[in-house]
Amino acid sequence: MNIFIMGGTAESIEIIKYIKKKYSDIYLITSTITEYGANIAKEAGSDEVISRPLPKEDILKVLDDYNIGLYIDATHPFAEHVTRTACNIVDERKIPFIRFERESLYIEDIENINLDNVYHVDSFDDAGKLIVNNSIEGNVLHLGGINTAGSVLKYIPPHKFYIRVLTVKSSIDKCRELKIKENHIFPMTASKNKNKKISKDENLELYKKVNAKIILTKESGDTGGFKEKIEAANKLNIKIIIVNRPQIKELKDKTVISTIEEFDKELNKIISYLH
Repeated sequence: MNIFIMGGTAESIEIIKYIKKKYSDIYLITSTITEYGANIAKEAGSDEVISRPLPKEDILKVLDDYNIGLYIDATHPFAEHVTRTACNIVDERKIPFIRFERESLYIEDIENINLDNVYHVDSFDDAGKLIVNNSIEGNVLHLGGINTAGSVLKYIPPHKFYIRVLTVKSSIDKCRELKIKENHIFPMTASKNKNKKISKDENLELYKKVNAKIILTKESGDTGGFKEKIEAANKLNIKIIIVNRPQIKELKDKTVISTIEEFDKELNKIISYLH
């Protein structure tokens, strides 16, 4: 059986390792958008990797060329376009599909959180508007990734904007393209251990360094270090703007799971059906 995985997340690495440990006769093709992600997937055991964004036509070609029997979407919860495309493809081709999505972490469940400092929005554009419209003063630390920084910079003056990004050339180049001040860019080294999160103390150190009064972050779940970001901000009485996960209507009738145990059950069902 050949399986296609849209990856680039800690969850996708967990899936690859699990499949390769339990099913020696399954052939895995994994797609990531970066060379770094592809290398991690290869090290985890993926038989083949594709290290670039795949448009729909290229995905269809992969499905045909490898006679794919199962399509797994293990991309980031905010990779909305990728998941929608996946849903459309499996509907067209009638291919078994599993969406592996990290569990949500609700801020109300974080101990001693001051909810008066917490704001929820549906986009980073809305986050920028919120700061302006509510006259929230002080330095803004962007923890939502380089691809969303431009939406915020439409509203925030550069001298108040700070960002933490992965130390990869594309991210640094994008920072320069957006004219973010060099000393306002804080690269973080990509760990080969995809489960390693930035700690609360590391966040505290950065928040103090930039004198952050506001942090912007996605609701990225426990895997994305969401809790550690929030706890550090809460300790320093920093305002927190959270971009909510997108609600993807195309997933309504699809198999969506968030644990390896659930994944194993669904995979066994599919294997039994195909045989």
